[in-house]
Amino acid sequence: MPFVPVVLAAALTATVCVPTVPTTRQYPPALPFVATEHWSLDTGSRVAVYHYPPADPGTRHPIPLVYLNGGPVRGISVLDHRFLQLLAGQGYDVYAYEQAGGGRSDLLPMDQYAISRSVRDLNAFIHRLGKGEADVLGFSSGAVVLTRALADPSVAAQLHRAIIAEPGPMDAPTSGITGHKGRPSARDLAPSMTGPRSTRTPRYAVAFGLMRLGLLAPDTGLIGQAEGDNAFTAADLGSDTASAYCARDAHRIPSEDTPQNFTFSPAASLRIQQTVKDSSSIAPQLRRSETPAMLMIAECSSQVRQWATTILANDPAIQRTQYMPGVGHHMWNGLDDNNDRAAAVVTAFLRGEPEPLPNFPTREGIPTFLRDRK
Repeated sequence: MPFVPVVLAAALTATVCVPTVPTTRQYPPALPFVATEHWSLDTGSRVAVYHYPPADPGTRHPIPLVYLNGGPVRGISVLDHRFLQLLAGQGYDVYAYEQAGGGRSDLLPMDQYAISRSVRDLNAFIHRLGKGEADVLGFSSGAVVLTRALADPSVAAQLHRAIIAEPGPMDAPTSGITGHKGRPSARDLAPSMTGPRSTRTPRYAVAFGLMRLGLLAPDTGLIGQAEGDNAFTAADLGSDTASAYCARDAHRIPSEDTPQNFTFSPAASLRIQQTVKDSSSIAPQLRRSETPAMLMIAECSSQVRQWATTILANDPAIQRTQYMPGVGHHMWNGLDDNNDRAAAVVTAFLRGEPEPLPNFPTREGIPTFLRDRK
């Protein structure tokens, strides 16, 4: 049967070489509860924007609040949209945009994704908003963008107050830290995520697997950026989703998003993360920050603790730290009263009111905090 090996080889090649999803970007449909605008920024990025005006104009907070979601290059989840609605209900004029390449925002050429571009986009967004200074809440990789903005005087000049929530590593030296994380998360305890997975298809299993291992560059010609974005599903995140929740919540992890709204660009995300790893230290610049800031960290955080404490140690303008008990990395997760508790911490800082929780850890208390493995 001389032709059998040839046929098998052809079949195997087809499973890796033939796309099974569209190769041009298929954007999510419009959300039913908020309009999507598209703003063209001075940087060249065209981003999807969502606006939640204050529910009661009579209680409007005078400074707009801008939300930077995590990922990087992930769409804003329905769970996050609910939290933004909660903040708007408390008088905040809330704006959120999906960073270039994420969600309903336009893609960039792969070589243009960089942490520096993300910072420039934030600066351009606040300028385009046209309301003077803005308060900014940055979560996860969004907190990294915000931290680096605080270290850039030209961007920091537009920031009124900054909330750094569960940050990732801010630069190359921080990326190299291998410390401990928070209390146990639900990783490896929660049931496996259900739903379709692109990684059940050899083409995407090979491409995404090799990229994650660093054996294939994000700008590989194996699969295009748009095709990869179209293929990737929430189930492909695997245990990463569970790692954002406390171990005790392993069997009640909420649905963070809808299949229609979920988007993630694995190649662009890895590209931005690599530019952070390749960047020089921003600690000297951060030590000159004057923007009032707050740090939020979660009890069951899946982030390396020193990523947050390095920012606390180097930013003299951080006025308070709020250690959020009973929650993991995704602090406003819709469980119990977690959204209300997170909102209380956010609003108290933005209004200059006393903190709802103890100021912990303090800058001086970092060594004890790390020693006690909180």
